[in-house]
Amino acid sequence: MIDSAGLYPRASAPLLASPLLQPEIDPPKEGQGGLETAVEASPNTELSMDPELSAVVSTASSDDYAQLQRRYILATLTVSAFAVAVTALFFDLHIASSVLVGALSGVLYLRLLARSVGKLGNGSKSVSKFQLLVPVLLVLAVSRLPQLELLPALLGFLLYKPAMILQVLLES
Repeated sequence: MIDSAGLYPRASAPLLASPLLQPEIDPPKEGQGGLETAVEASPNTELSMDPELSAVVSTASSDDYAQLQRRYILATLTVSAFAVAVTALFFDLHIASSVLVGALSGVLYLRLLARSVGKLGNGSKSVSKFQLLVPVLLVLAVSRLPQLELLPALLGFLLYKPAMILQVLLES
């Protein structure tokens, strides 16, 4: 069949791409599935409604997260100290100081990011953007101080990433 303008064929029944998209002929009756059986089938509904148990789980998870933060910051400080020592050995102290300033700003960035992520469940619905000021201030400080170089400072700032990768590899 052709439509009134004669351009496009008109289908007598709607064309659906998948049989999954076709409407159900017999929707489930009350008590035959749906939300009622999903709630009844869940054996842990009593446990998830207990406020004391959820407080214990929340405290345990926040302690685990604090321990994870400490491990990541310690790994970042270790990798940074190694990188600064190698830079001081193979290059001059001018470049090593730039790497050190960048590494310390990377640790500050990581700490601010971890604190922002830690606040997510406690009333905050998104991660703060405050930690993004750290690389901006680093670039401004490098541009104002003639003792610092930009590229080594930025590489020092990014040392938290290999430290995190190394920490993940050591955990697994």
